[in-house]
Amino acid sequence: MSARSWNQEEGRDASSPTSLRRQLVLWTVLVQCVLVLGYMGLSVWKDVRLLSDRSEQRLRYQSQFLAISASAPLAQHDMDTLLGLLKIEREAVTVRSAQITDLLGRSIVHTDSWLNGREVLRDEEMAVLKPPYKTQVLHTASGLEGASPVEVNGKIVAMAWIYPDARSDRAQIAGVIKSSSLYGVLAIAANALVAILLAGTITRPVRQLVRGTRKVAQGTSPGEVFPLRVTSRNEIGELTEAFNAMVASLEKQRAGLNDTLALLDSMLANAPVGFAFLDRKCRFVRLNQYLADMNGQPVSRHLGRDVKEVFPPAFAGDASRMVDRVFETGESVRDREMSAYLPDVGQAKSWNANFFPVRAAGERVRWVGVILSETTERKQTEEALRRSEKLAAAGRLAASIAHEINNPLEGVTNLLYLLRHHDSLDPEARHYAEMAQHEVARVSEITQQTLRFYRQSTLPVIVNLGEAIDSVLVLHQGKVHAGQVEILRRYRQPVEVLAMSGEIRQVLANLVGNALDAMPKGGRLYLRVSPSADWRTGSVGIRLVCADTGIGMEKSVQRRIFEPFFTTKEATGTGLGLWVSAEILAKHSATVRVRSRTAEKGKPSGTVFMVFFPADGLQRILAAKEAEGGVREEPAVST
Repeated sequence: MSARSWNQEEGRDASSPTSLRRQLVLWTVLVQCVLVLGYMGLSVWKDVRLLSDRSEQRLRYQSQFLAISASAPLAQHDMDTLLGLLKIEREAVTVRSAQITDLLGRSIVHTDSWLNGREVLRDEEMAVLKPPYKTQVLHTASGLEGASPVEVNGKIVAMAWIYPDARSDRAQIAGVIKSSSLYGVLAIAANALVAILLAGTITRPVRQLVRGTRKVAQGTSPGEVFPLRVTSRNEIGELTEAFNAMVASLEKQRAGLNDTLALLDSMLANAPVGFAFLDRKCRFVRLNQYLADMNGQPVSRHLGRDVKEVFPPAFAGDASRMVDRVFETGESVRDREMSAYLPDVGQAKSWNANFFPVRAAGERVRWVGVILSETTERKQTEEALRRSEKLAAAGRLAASIAHEINNPLEGVTNLLYLLRHHDSLDPEARHYAEMAQHEVARVSEITQQTLRFYRQSTLPVIVNLGEAIDSVLVLHQGKVHAGQVEILRRYRQPVEVLAMSGEIRQVLANLVGNALDAMPKGGRLYLRVSPSADWRTGSVGIRLVCADTGIGMEKSVQRRIFEPFFTTKEATGTGLGLWVSAEILAKHSATVRVRSRTAEKGKPSGTVFMVFFPADGLQRILAAKEAEGGVREEPAVST
């Protein structure tokens, strides 16, 4: 709308017939009509009240008259005269019934003669039969009642009761209401006619505005609803034009705001860190899916809840203190290291947290933003690297010691051999020398197995699984004897696979070591190697079975045993053994299946690992390595 047209509209004469001011005057007349109706209602109320007061005065008079008239007949026990008095009272238009009762509430004489001698008074009426006796008008649930004491020889001996007939009163009230209602209806009809005449000029544009705003509120695009058609040239029309201009301006601002919000929402949802916003009561106002996944709970479980309700106490307490600190100081808290055990995730996690203020208008801190960067894997990796370095150092030291021990062992072995065949030894001494030579040979075997683990070949070789298992058992022999574990071996010789020798021994060591750890109070360890076939694919190969009678694993543990850093051994485990074993088996195209059961309902517990090495998988390794130098037999470890 141009500036000229705006000025013309602003300069419109206030006395114009289309002026909103004139319309407001007319509506004021309508308000006056409402006031008239109110005044009429008040008048009706006063008439009804006056009628009620008159009814009470009439009841007082009638009950007193009956009490005075009944005094003499009651003293003479003249029931016929008393009944005649009651009938005279009942002849009055305003009286429904009458009676005289004693002070115990029993009817002496009643217009309904069959009630004579009965207790006819209710509890609210019995309250009148207590000193001091006086004339009263009772307001009971059934209506008004008049009661007056009857004196005989100066003593109150009975009570006279008058029960009014409310039909005449109701008829009078109905007449007042009818006449007032008729006048009110005529007044309302006249004012309604005025309202109908004004509806076309005021209500139609307003309804148009309401319909348009409701459509926008329900999701319709403002561009489909606005601008609205201007149907009047008064202030309502000006309001419609101003509303059209405002919606156009807001639509432009909304488009820019939507673009900004889309960028922010995309960043919030897809950022590889956790975002959250907390209020002063440390409740979640908003968060992204990444943070919800960190906690192992849906977004809806966080919104509106306190941090203490969804996070463990240690983490929640530290976070609450940081949030309070930001609200108090208005300054950010950066690089706060936090950690907690999350029951829903089933593991301990650590984060690098940053808390920053989110200010509203007036530079007041409204929320506190939180950015959580998970550092669990980095910390576990650092810890694993430290442990691996220690293990590598220990391995190098063990290999060095084994290498150095082999030379003196060879000399001791030769000396014992010469000693056994010396002519000066008696049979008993020769027996002892033979036993010493066997023990030295056993020490030499242990050193050779140690060197075999450390000196891994870079090419696949033909590995005898039976011999590999035996070499692993030699290293765990002390643990086997200490734990009183019975070893049951069953494998056909020779059963050979094409593999990386050191890696396969590492897998076997992990399986055997875990089995022995699962039997702290003794048990049986079954080891079997045999040709087999995979029932799922039909391919042939070699199957290795490692079964124990240990404590077994829960289903939740079985699902996670091949995850890195997951361990049930607490401080003694790294959580890398089975993860590395799974990587090695995948590298060799082998598959592994696990079955485990804990002790329950009298059933035995234990765990079974079944590893299948397919023949075609071995051929793929052979084909891949032939170009690098071919396949060779595993060399004997020399000193």
